[in-house]
Amino acid sequence: MSHSKIKRSSTAVVAAGALCLSAALFTGARNANAQSPTHIQNARSPIATAVWAGNLLFISGTAPSPVTPADRAKGTAAVYGDTKTQTVSVLGKIEATLKEQGLTMGDVVMMHVYLVGDPANQGKMDFAGMNAGFTQFFGTDAQPNKPARTTLQIAALVGGGALVEIDAVAAKPAK
Repeated sequence: MSHSKIKRSSTAVVAAGALCLSAALFTGARNANAQSPTHIQNARSPIATAVWAGNLLFISGTAPSPVTPADRAKGTAAVYGDTKTQTVSVLGKIEATLKEQGLTMGDVVMMHVYLVGDPANQGKMDFAGMNAGFTQFFGTDAQPNKPARTTLQIAALVGGGALVEIDAVAAKPAK
């Protein structure tokens, strides 16, 4: 089996494992609290921004905002910045979603980080750049909690130019 087939196969196994873990968490949360899930809708998207299941908030994959928006009149594509810039953008959006739901970054218990190979890094993911953005939100004096995390390099994301997408699971603290 070639190296590329092994890499794709192992990535698929990791992704399948992450999906199984999410399903198990969702099922456990639902059984622990018989309430129906609550969907936080986004009118511009076919998927929910987030879903409450019991005391767990599942935040959908979040992509960065462009640093410079596309200009259709000039025919220029959006510019998203490097991996660190994109990570900070994504985590800022996740933080805003958490705040809307009465949570903080300290309540995040699991994250899945999907990185596209950066052309400026010979097509390899910029793990150091992602961590440089990540550590601005986790493990700081102001917010010392660190979530469990899986980081994967993937072939592409839906949005052209985006190098980072992150989904998260947060747990509402017990009262």
